Amino acid sequence: MSVTIKDVAKAAGVSVASVSRALNGHDNVTPATRERIMAIAAELRYMPNGAARSLITRRTQTVGALLPDLHGAFFSELIRGIDLAARQRGLHLLVSSSHGSPDETGAALRAMLGRVDGLLLMSPHADDDFLATHLPPALPTVLVNTWLGNGQHSSISVDNHGGAVTMVEHLAGQGYTRIAFIGGPAHNYEARERLRGYREAMARCCPGVEPLIYAGDFTEEAGHAAGCLAVAQRPQAVFAANDMMAIGCLAALHEAGLRVPHDMALAGFDDIPMARYLTPPLTTMRIPIAQIGEQALQDLVLAIDPPEHFATSARTTPTELVVRASSEAGRAD
Repeated sequence: MSVTIKDVAKAAGVSVASVSRALNGHDNVTPATRERIMAIAAELRYMPNGAARSLITRRTQTVGALLPDLHGAFFSELIRGIDLAARQRGLHLLVSSSHGSPDETGAALRAMLGRVDGLLLMSPHADDDFLATHLPPALPTVLVNTWLGNGQHSSISVDNHGGAVTMVEHLAGQGYTRIAFIGGPAHNYEARERLRGYREAMARCCPGVEPLIYAGDFTEEAGHAAGCLAVAQRPQAVFAANDMMAIGCLAALHEAGLRVPHDMALAGFDDIPMARYLTPPLTTMRIPIAQIGEQALQDLVLAIDPPEHFATSARTTPTELVVRASSEAGRAD
């Protein structure tokens, strides 16, 4: 038969409540008693009954993360940051993906109800009406790179607009004026903000030059298709709205025999780990991806167990220009 909390209490010569307080990290247990209880629990190989604990505490000790996708370096870094912060707090992580579909987003949200104590949500479909339909108001939720502006949920986002402006300023400062842009999905808030920053910076830094915008969807395949268009149209530089598209574009330029940056400069956005190992290394806007995941989890814990004077927060994370060889001044024509 399995060992119960009563067995631990009997062996330690304390009450069941004292064992529960010690195992759950409460302060009202002396260090010596806690140490003895933990040692006996380990010796008896006591495993807490999670289901029973949930019935008592009304908590699952699990948090959910619903993301647009699970594929790619950006999402793996984000999940790594979330998971690290969750494990430090003894929480389990339940991850799901919407695959860019509003129907799947709603289904994933409904599937998490009752299974998680709080939710991290990153979705292009998360407007007020959508959340009112699919998300119970009582479920603590933190929005990640998802903008609503109603103040009902804490949020953490990236300065996408400012980062795009900085990148265009950098490329223009290197002498490039005909700067093309590979955009992201039209319904994606981050993509729209990066496009807005590109347009504004082009108007100011390269007056009289018509913006050149290629459609994209944040994938390497879209970047490769845009790179093929760039081979034909020959802008002086290409700025991709994320690094994965920049990698696809780089492959297309290499296949066409073009040298980066001598024949065409290239830049991205995110600074995923592999960006520094490309040939040439990729100039990009750095986002502290894992740190955003950690901060989002910390904010969610506050929303789950709010202090007395709790208020939702709206954090904006700045980006950092990382200059590498792909954007060095190459040509003046």
